[in-house]
Amino acid sequence: MTATNGGPTPGGDATGARPGGGSDPARSDTVSAVVRQWQAVHPQLDTGPMEIIGRINRCAALLQQAEDAPLRRAGLSRAEFDLLGALRRTGHELTPGDLARETFSSGAAVTKRLKQLTERGLVERRGDTRDRRVAHLRLTDAGRDLVDGILPEQLGYETAVLSVLPPDEQGELAGLLTGLLSRLEGLGNALRA
Repeated sequence: MTATNGGPTPGGDATGARPGGGSDPARSDTVSAVVRQWQAVHPQLDTGPMEIIGRINRCAALLQQAEDAPLRRAGLSRAEFDLLGALRRTGHELTPGDLARETFSSGAAVTKRLKQLTERGLVERRGDTRDRRVAHLRLTDAGRDLVDGILPEQLGYETAVLSVLPPDEQGELAGLLTGLLSRLEGLGNALRA
């Protein structure tokens, strides 16, 4: 494990966990404190999963706040930008069901967000000529310009946020997260059981 000064810390690994469970006392983050409290209450339990999942969740929350700054300035929520981004990056019309799958959202949430984005003139609907129940959605010119204007700023912001890690550690983390995500996605419905 790497200590805050960049030197190795004996007995740890890159997650801040010591072999056999337990956080390294030289590392201090909010999850370490939570884990220590649980270990005091239930010393027989292995808190290893909490040390990983708790840190992923905490990092996700902090990164979400950071990357939402450019979106807030544009008057968009993260979920709205995800819809606009899906329409932009796929490059073709999508149905509300397609957008729900692309953004991992419920159909009801997508419908609500699309209504707001349509009212703002960022998305337009086209009815299906064969099935009137189906809507096809695409970005307006204003929607495309908004996404293209925000994306570089957002990526710059994310680069600055991640600059706390050197590039090789960013690559290593991306690889580990890719492995975890692909395995979890492979489990599919088993995780929800």
